[in-house]
Amino acid sequence: MSKDASRHGKDIVRYQIIWNRLISIAEQHAHALVRCAFGAPTREAGDLSAGIYDAKGNMLSQAVTGTPGHVNSMAKSVSHVLDVFNPSQIEDGDAFIFNDPWKGTGHLNDIVLVTPVFAQQQLVAFFACTLHVVDIGGSSVFGRATQVYEEGLFLPILKIRRAGKINDDVIAIIQHNVRDSGQTLGDIFAEISSNDLGTRLLIKLIEKYGVQAFKDAGNYILETSRNASLELIRALPPGDYVNTMTVDGFGTPFTLKAKITIHENGIDVAYLDVPNCVGIGINVPMSYTEAYTAYGIKLLVNPDVPNNAGSLSVVTVSAPDGSLLNAHHPAPVAGRGSIGQLLPDVVIGCFSSIAEISVPAESSSSLWNIVLSGGAGLVPDVAGKTYPLGTKFNLISLNAGGMGAQNNQDGMSATAFPSGIRNVSVEILESTAPIVFTKKDLAVNSGGAGRFRGGLGQIVEIESRENTAFATSPNYDRTLYPARGRNGGETGKKGRVSLASGTPLPSRGSSVVPPGERLVIEMAGGGGYGPAYERDSALIARDIHYGYITEAHADEHYPLWRTKNEQAG
Repeated sequence: MSKDASRHGKDIVRYQIIWNRLISIAEQHAHALVRCAFGAPTREAGDLSAGIYDAKGNMLSQAVTGTPGHVNSMAKSVSHVLDVFNPSQIEDGDAFIFNDPWKGTGHLNDIVLVTPVFAQQQLVAFFACTLHVVDIGGSSVFGRATQVYEEGLFLPILKIRRAGKINDDVIAIIQHNVRDSGQTLGDIFAEISSNDLGTRLLIKLIEKYGVQAFKDAGNYILETSRNASLELIRALPPGDYVNTMTVDGFGTPFTLKAKITIHENGIDVAYLDVPNCVGIGINVPMSYTEAYTAYGIKLLVNPDVPNNAGSLSVVTVSAPDGSLLNAHHPAPVAGRGSIGQLLPDVVIGCFSSIAEISVPAESSSSLWNIVLSGGAGLVPDVAGKTYPLGTKFNLISLNAGGMGAQNNQDGMSATAFPSGIRNVSVEILESTAPIVFTKKDLAVNSGGAGRFRGGLGQIVEIESRENTAFATSPNYDRTLYPARGRNGGETGKKGRVSLASGTPLPSRGSSVVPPGERLVIEMAGGGGYGPAYERDSALIARDIHYGYITEAHADEHYPLWRTKNEQAG
């Protein structure tokens, strides 16, 4: 029995029951949001987060359904609400809304909804959730904005509901500042409804066990999670560990450098020599930098410890003020994920020299979201040239390349690491916009060779159903600097954006796909693990059979495979 358990004695059983119920409630909370949401990112891809907090704003429990970037950055969101509204200003039936990138999850498209929970006429908890709305107004097309003001509607912390009554003024402001108000408001009301469901379930729990038991269980959960994390950290060799990773950047490559310091009170992560902010929205607020940094450490150090304020408290993160990884208002941040989602690979690499930890190869990491738009006002002129325009639409399809291989298995293909979102189905996308996916397949040979192969990326081809021009707004990395292999494994294949005619398109910014052309997106593969000559010939034969690699590729990267295959046969 742990020290915590022996100290709390017989209460430990009650705490465990309450903890299990909190996990269940958080998951029901998230699933309600998925089922009620209007936008495809939430409904189809699971781009959301949901959590339960104590009355002080500490996250107690999170839903497994959701993304680390949302959950970990949303972890402090309730405390921001309490900074603006003290408990005496909060009433039963209130609901708070905001999308401040520096107090929420990093960009304006993510809307945070916080609801207080009252029991026995006292504030006892909060529910919070976040989702990504397809449109929040503003420039719409990534890359046009040079300040956050241009990126869309900025909502400070506001009461969208007061004592049970919807604030029509806030609704009107949102309705008249977004392109698809029905979808955006539908998502917001889905958030309100899911929080209300969670509130009802939590009140039933508190009615059964009492307010004090709930508070005591919350304190126990946080204390135990922190202590369990510290115990695992103290088992590691203390010291400083450094890793660098060069990525595509903007105009010039960026080198991301992290130093982790392991000590008895936790892990400090310092980003060093960080590039300055740039004039497009790939800058990262500290909330998002903290989120994915903490996730990278959790994967290797304390993966089985509940993710809450207690376990998160053992990791501290720093980056120079005003830099790319600690962007200050009013820097543009709409595409913060393309850099922020690379941070787990940077942090994970710091652990590669620690013998006690097995570190995977690098992944394609950043999402390869397909952002398309069409119709008047959404397809920019290019060098003074205009195109026939069709139906007006905005579309985002969440997609991913390949994961890095591990020391005991191939990397997963077309899998969103570290975000964890699902790929949106082609049928859903084609039903909501006048486009056709003429190809969606795994990208053959895109995984890095090794004893275990890197995961494959995808190759997608898209054309207009109306034979009109449409715009694409890519924000991709790993097109110049691919995912690196580990322990002798080879790099994954770079990604690429082009027209079917062969014309290359920029991987960041905005481009037009003319009538009669197809957009081609080749997503990057993950790095391989271990020397390629150690790969089992049976696995290579399987890869060829299923079309993951070609026979010519096998001949080039696995020179002994034929010999091994012949000996085996």
